[in-house]
Amino acid sequence: MKAIGYKENLPIEDVNSLQDIELNTPKATGRDLLVAIKAISVNPADYKVRAGMPVEGDDWKVIGWDATGIVKEVGEDVSLFKVGDEVWYAGDFTRQGSYAEYQIVDERIVGKKPSSLSFPEAAALPLTSLTAYELLFDRLQVAKEDASKSILVIGAAGGVGSILVQLAKKLTKLNIIGTASREETTAWLKDLGADAVINHRHKLSEEFEKHNLPAPDYVVSLNGTEQHADEIVKLIKPQGKFGFIDDPKTLNIMPFKLKSVSTHWEFMFTRSMFQTEDMIEQHNILNKVAELIDNGTIKTTLGENFGVINAENLRKAHAFLETGKAKGKLVLEGF
Repeated sequence: MKAIGYKENLPIEDVNSLQDIELNTPKATGRDLLVAIKAISVNPADYKVRAGMPVEGDDWKVIGWDATGIVKEVGEDVSLFKVGDEVWYAGDFTRQGSYAEYQIVDERIVGKKPSSLSFPEAAALPLTSLTAYELLFDRLQVAKEDASKSILVIGAAGGVGSILVQLAKKLTKLNIIGTASREETTAWLKDLGADAVINHRHKLSEEFEKHNLPAPDYVVSLNGTEQHADEIVKLIKPQGKFGFIDDPKTLNIMPFKLKSVSTHWEFMFTRSMFQTEDMIEQHNILNKVAELIDNGTIKTTLGENFGVINAENLRKAHAFLETGKAKGKLVLEGF
């Protein structure tokens, strides 16, 4: 089968950073599905792993954690899917990824693809939807019915933020304050349902004062957590909840003590990586999100289509994502 992989951690400008290769097609056993990949999307996890995770031995590392496709083969213990089903998923950090014609994935982290979306439209959503949903409802356990509470979403116009804002708008009564720094991303967030948008290039506390905004009960930081930490401490309501997904080199949580603020990591791969007892929740979440899409409650966050799935186009997608200027998600489709 065709695949795109790497053997060395190289800058994306190097043609060997991602290469077109041929690999044997894997077989499905146990609770695994063999999926014929139709479309994928690119996430920050992709370029972070490509640049920083060494390959063991002489094997090729195939990355990619968002895919849509068709089930071609099922393992003997599979009960949730059958051959021919259209599916979507974000995969497993410990296995080979979606930059390939075929991929093996555990059925418990796979959902039925939204029927109203094309394969590339749907590929924009699994990883970010799972991350956003788990962050809101599993980690922060936001109050869904309390209209007096508010949430600040830092870096809200990216992939995770674009779906998190929609989920918060449609599934809760929270007042949603997003951050962006450009006219187009500000407009994008307002279109997705943000009640207010402030500029994260400025001090957040000054922006809150300028726009006369209430102290947030919840703060979600999707990027730049280290940079904004002092302002988050200043802004967040006493006994509030703070969640984040990025990788700050250092993060001193001691300043949160006086306000009794709880801090929450969200790492979408935890359930599959540790085979947790509730691993099937990702199957359930993906099916819930598919229903929300098919009934028109939320929409795809596709930003730009980078063409067919090959090394050249993936290098371009990685390079653009690394600029931090992406609006919505970058997808590729077909081989």
